[in-house]
Amino acid sequence: MRVIAINGSPHKNGNTYESLAVVTKELEKQGIETEIVHIGNKVIRGCTGCNYCQKNEQNNCVFNEDAVNETALKMAEADGIILGSPVYYSGIAGTMKSFLDRVFYSKSQYFRYKVCTAVAAVRRSGGVDTFHQLNNYFNLGEMIIVPSHYWSVIHGRRPGEVLQDEEGVQTLREAGKSMAWLMKSLDHAKNTVEKPEKEDRKWTHFIR
Repeated sequence: MRVIAINGSPHKNGNTYESLAVVTKELEKQGIETEIVHIGNKVIRGCTGCNYCQKNEQNNCVFNEDAVNETALKMAEADGIILGSPVYYSGIAGTMKSFLDRVFYSKSQYFRYKVCTAVAAVRRSGGVDTFHQLNNYFNLGEMIIVPSHYWSVIHGRRPGEVLQDEEGVQTLREAGKSMAWLMKSLDHAKNTVEKPEKEDRKWTHFIR
């Protein structure tokens, strides 16, 4: 089994990376392969709503000059996904937001029932808002969000300071353990329990 973790921070080895590493170490202890992909320092344009990705066979985004299509394919092939972002103005960092909009619009149908968790690294405030924003992608992707005993928000300013947040580190460890258990449980059940049949999506609006 394999998990792809997305580092949405501009800083490759900053607190977001350290936070993701806490979770991935727990997974690796359980024999699950992990990879942390750093996209937060890339130039990634936002989704234009052109719907090209809905019309081609592999559901690739029309913009192929950045990391979106390559990384989205890794996420589609993985058994689990972790999203990590720093907190910018009480929300997801801009590059990470552009990345997630395009990845989930083009590839979310491949993420259905994959196991997932999110991490928000913050100096002081806005972490819970960012954590919930990351989970919005999981919910709309029909993914299975792992539990922990608190919100997966960890505090620190300078690189590495998050590791001093003992409660935050413990929360992330618990998320990693839960993720490993869920992935193994689903793997054990895949040959005996069928997934629910996917219904065709009905689209409605309220303008008459």
